[in-house]
Amino acid sequence: MRFHTRKWVKPEDLNPNSTLFGGRLLAWIDEEIALYAIIQLESPRIVTKHMSEINFRSSAKQGDIIEIGIDVIKFGTTSLTLTCEVRNMMTKETIITIDQITMVSVSIEGKPQAHGKTKIEYVEDRLKNNLI
Repeated sequence: MRFHTRKWVKPEDLNPNSTLFGGRLLAWIDEEIALYAIIQLESPRIVTKHMSEINFRSSAKQGDIIEIGIDVIKFGTTSLTLTCEVRNMMTKETIITIDQITMVSVSIEGKPQAHGKTKIEYVEDRLKNNLI
């Protein structure tokens, strides 16, 4: 699992129990997954189609730094399916896991659209290929 993004848990991110609000965490995950899919599929029109069971395993409190990890499970014709884990950066304790998140490439009309990708591409590899 590659951990791409870190977030600092601030007072505005807390629920009445003074721990990280689950909805805030899910918004951070959805944004990170969307950005990852946009870069991988090279398309600005990506939507979240599905999230499997969400398993909150622990919590975070104010001042904690969390990190969001993503792995690609598979490339479909119009979709990209990923898995996600969020953990406390200092303790490495898992906060949440989501086994499958499906992102779909859509046309300007909002209909699924083939993206033509079949494997993970890293930005540095794209830059090398463009220089050749």
